Amino acid sequence: MKLFLIIAVVNGFISVALGAFGAHGLEGKVSEKMLKTWEKAVDYQMFHTMALFIVGLLMSKITGNLGAAGWAFLVGIILFSGSLYIYSVTSIKTFAMITPLGGVSFLIGWVLLGYAVVKYL
Repeated sequence: MKLFLIIAVVNGFISVALGAFGAHGLEGKVSEKMLKTWEKAVDYQMFHTMALFIVGLLMSKITGNLGAAGWAFLVGIILFSGSLYIYSVTSIKTFAMITPLGGVSFLIGWVLLGYAVVKYL
């Protein structure tokens, strides 16, 4: 429980910092398309940071294995947002090909979270 709350706090901080860096540090240094890609990475990182908070909070109420959902969200943040951050500043398409794996991880996390909520609440 506490671990996922700490992971969420760290990801929230990183998300805000990278959002500010994208808005102020990358403007004029990367194309508009790449700046939008950076913003998409920030958005999805923050959305799933909130999901990590939900997992951490629900772990005190639900006996089911919410940890798997939390880890899926974290892996999704790393693969989805991480690959888009790198792609945005390098334009190396290989990194963009990793992004869907992160998306699948997000989907798995949501399915696991939904299952736990339906079964245990």
